[in-house]
Amino acid sequence: QQKASWEDLPPAYFFQRQGTEPIDTLLHGVGVPSNHTGMGKSPFRPSDDAATLPFPIGANAMAASALRTLAPLFAPTGPANNATTYANINTLAEQITQGIQTYGVINHPTFGKMYAYEVDGFGNAYCMDDANLPSLLSLPYLGWCAKDDPIYLNTRKFVLSNNNPYYFSGSAGAGVGGPHVGLGWIWSMSIIMQAQTSADDTEIKACLDMLLKSSAGTGFMHESFWLTNVGQYTRPWFAWANSQFGHLILTLAQEKPYLIFK
Repeated sequence: QQKASWEDLPPAYFFQRQGTEPIDTLLHGVGVPSNHTGMGKSPFRPSDDAATLPFPIGANAMAASALRTLAPLFAPTGPANNATTYANINTLAEQITQGIQTYGVINHPTFGKMYAYEVDGFGNAYCMDDANLPSLLSLPYLGWCAKDDPIYLNTRKFVLSNNNPYYFSGSAGAGVGGPHVGLGWIWSMSIIMQAQTSADDTEIKACLDMLLKSSAGTGFMHESFWLTNVGQYTRPWFAWANSQFGHLILTLAQEKPYLIFK
């Protein structure tokens, strides 16, 4: 996964099939070309849609954060105590981190320094965000950065604006969607993550109100709802969103109980 396209011939991963949507398969079975960045490639997004560019910044940030959490287990003072594994984990985490900082941070004409959603290592970047995790909106939740990190805050402003091609706003609510179900569909998971990564009580309360409304009286989080009608939704039962909502409530119960308890 760390190799550039020309270093990976024949490719280690190949996937191609017939379908009606371009996001259901990969260009020539391998996706678009990539340069070496130190990051890991992912031909598909968390939504299962084919990626536009091969290096997802959110997923790589999650990987680097997870590796740094894992490393102490193999440290000399850790329960596994394996010097080789410890060194390898730290090296990989640092390679990914350097890749994100070198290729994943761009200068947006409106928002300044921010993270791109995907890059290819040739200098190309795709500016968007998708509701599915790991996302750019979720970077503090993933342990990559603090909620008040300047680059993250610029990214967050972009994600939660009309500059993000998959941010939708209507009479039923506002939030991030994605190409998986198409334009106009707001994903509950993005509103949950907006609340989870916010330090502003007013914003969190607005997200909670929107989530309650979006359940359309069913008592469950749905995959997505139409921007002008919460009664028009996809997946009446979506375990991922329900689990994320549960985690949000548990977090608020511990950190900001006054927002949910009377």
